[in-house]
Amino acid sequence: IAEIIPIFSATETSQLNFGRFAPGPEGGSIILTPQGTISIQGNVFKGPGTFNAASFNVFGDADAAYSISLPSGPVILRHTSASKTMTVEDWLSVPSAGIGTGRLQQDGFQTVFVGATLKVGSINDNPVGIYTGLYNITFDFY
Repeated sequence: IAEIIPIFSATETSQLNFGRFAPGPEGGSIILTPQGTISIQGNVFKGPGTFNAASFNVFGDADAAYSISLPSGPVILRHTSASKTMTVEDWLSVPSAGIGTGRLQQDGFQTVFVGATLKVGSINDNPVGIYTGLYNITFDFY
């Protein structure tokens, strides 16, 4: 007997997006939960528009356990035309990160949601513009 099982894979379905905001004279933080709620700490003013947690569809063998690894340190976002930066840290996911914390459902599918905290500097530190960056999230069969 031989059995071929589905290939384990993950696909990003939604990018992490802290939305539009304006830093004040002292800066602060934007906390985006894996559930997609946002809260502001310090001197940052939320602007109009959308924001969302990142999401990934994970596929594989039904009931298979898998591990989730989030960035272990801050990730740098860079202004698209200036030399200014912000950092993203305190990464969280649902299911939680760790060895064997994810489990595919009977149909071999699960969505993983990821949030984090954006550290925003003052208006002098973070001028108007778009900031982008890359981060690594790893999904492994357990």
